[in-house]
Amino acid sequence: MAATADTIFDQHLTARAFSLTSAFWFAFATSIGMVAAGYLIAPDFMANIPYLQFGRIRPIHVNLVLFGFVTPGLLAAAHYYVPRLLRTDLFSQKLGLMSVILWNVAVVSAVVSLSTGHSQGREYAELIWPVDMLVIVSFALVVLNLLMTVRRRKEPVLYVSIWYACAAVILTALTFSLGNVIWRPDTGALLGIPDAILLWFYGHNVFGLLLTPLTLGLAYYVIPIVTRNPLYSHTLSLIGFWSLLVVYTHIGTHHLLQVPVPTWLKVVATVDSVAMVIPVMVFLINIWYTAKGKLGEIHADIAGKFIFTGTIFYFFVSIQGSIMALPQVQRITHFNNWVIAHSHLGVLGFAGLSALGGLYYILPKITGKPLYSRFLADLQYWLVLIGIVGFTVVLTIAGLVQGNSWFAGETLYRTLPEIHSYYVVRLSIGLFIALAAYIGLYNVIRTIYFNPGEEA
Repeated sequence: MAATADTIFDQHLTARAFSLTSAFWFAFATSIGMVAAGYLIAPDFMANIPYLQFGRIRPIHVNLVLFGFVTPGLLAAAHYYVPRLLRTDLFSQKLGLMSVILWNVAVVSAVVSLSTGHSQGREYAELIWPVDMLVIVSFALVVLNLLMTVRRRKEPVLYVSIWYACAAVILTALTFSLGNVIWRPDTGALLGIPDAILLWFYGHNVFGLLLTPLTLGLAYYVIPIVTRNPLYSHTLSLIGFWSLLVVYTHIGTHHLLQVPVPTWLKVVATVDSVAMVIPVMVFLINIWYTAKGKLGEIHADIAGKFIFTGTIFYFFVSIQGSIMALPQVQRITHFNNWVIAHSHLGVLGFAGLSALGGLYYILPKITGKPLYSRFLADLQYWLVLIGIVGFTVVLTIAGLVQGNSWFAGETLYRTLPEIHSYYVVRLSIGLFIALAAYIGLYNVIRTIYFNPGEEA
């Protein structure tokens, strides 16, 4: 039996390495986020330490959550289910390990460069050119490994999860290169309005063409297994896939409705933002009908519980996003904490919860042993859930206070005392998520390396 466990361990080196990467950076990212939240309460908080100034740690937090926690967690699951669905082994575990190592080098380089003040100064594209190239090479290795696995498959039918996983890494490698303007290493940017348009083409697609496809692919794999139901409709899954790719790619300009960009581009962005209800509802109808009558099984399975809850948050964040793209709504919601609530709901509530569910699904499979502690996983679930709901409520209220005050002509500095108490609550709620991250890290490490449980 030990030999079998060793074989399982060797077959999933890449998935295991991405799992550890995700768990570690989740803990680190939440710690940085707590420091950033402290600055909003006390602006002079550690302000004499240049490496920890708010303008530096805020992009560190964002990039760690995106590239350190959520994406590696989803890629860990993808490196497990893609070979399984194709009935073959991963093309190369060595290539996979190389991609993980380069990925972590890129993340560490991002932390060091941003903390020392080296930034391109563009939201979601702050990383300087050498770090950009590390990210692109890492993505290229992942693309090569997954596509070669598809090429040598023994299963002729490509299940929809394969479509989503491959599209995510291919399209993100391309959009990351475009959005970071890698052909201009000295600036990493274009000039004027064209740069703003290109930036938000990338800035929105790094979520919609990376986190969303990987998350949906994971849900399409896990939910039918957990519920022991066949997928409700394979046709709907492909309609959702192609409509996501067609519609999502055009919506980034809805961040620039108050900017002098071409009117036709604003119209396209607004219309497609509203049209996002099509791929979203197609997916949700498909996955919820698959789970119909099986909520008990989902609740009993820790991975299913994380991922199914993520689909619920997907509904709320997507409907909210479509409404926020309307110019009349944006007059109140733009440039304030409403947007921060929306981003936490999407990245942590939808993609983050699903990534954690993916980790808890694959860990017993890639180690040959049961999860170290179901209790700790459940505790992490509730802590993260409380944190997400708390963030959404508190930041939405603060955003509405800000938006309505500014719309009524109130000056910026007079709104700050009104929302100070909400920032205190925000920091308090952040403690739940930070604690959950460290609990998850402990559980993942114990499951992989120090697990006394019997071999599965």
